Amino acid sequence: MLFGVFFAFWRFMEIITLIPTMGMLAYFVHIYASADALTPDDILVLFIVSVLALAWAIGTLFTYHRSRNNSRFVAFIDLLFVGAFIGGVYTLRYIASQKCSNLSWGSPHTISGEAGSLTVNGLNFSADKQCAMKKAAFAFGIMNIIFFFITSVLAFFHNGEGKESRKEKTYVRETHSTRHRRSGSHRSHRSEHSGRRHAYV
Repeated sequence: MLFGVFFAFWRFMEIITLIPTMGMLAYFVHIYASADALTPDDILVLFIVSVLALAWAIGTLFTYHRSRNNSRFVAFIDLLFVGAFIGGVYTLRYIASQKCSNLSWGSPHTISGEAGSLTVNGLNFSADKQCAMKKAAFAFGIMNIIFFFITSVLAFFHNGEGKESRKEKTYVRETHSTRHRRSGSHRSHRSEHSGRRHAYV
């Protein structure tokens, strides 16, 4: 039960961060596709990984009762996504050093009225939309490296707990069947013994 809560929480975190990542990168893919140009690798790799990871996260979240029976497989696939996200983030690593916004002070403005005059320094803010979107996708990619590693570890250790519980159930069933056999053999032995007594009388 505790595993299910933790697993579902981190799966939700993956889905919440993968949806905007996929949306922002799809914006760039659409721009290049509209211009009949090839999408650069730094965008395409992370976009493909995000789409596949989102489908996998949603699938394993809603089929949790099935996926916990083969949790080693889930842990292995999550670990593969960790490597895939590392590759996607690595191709987009140049964006980390880019400055996507600019904040500058403009010329002072004087406001005059009945109360007097007020001098306000002009504050200019400008941002590069595409640069900001790439940087956000880069940050979400790093977050999903951590998230998928956590779910991989959770699934890996849950497999051991599942095996132990299955072993306990098997042991209980075997003990019950052994007792049933013994009680049956005692009954047959008593019936044979009583039959022999009757034959002697």
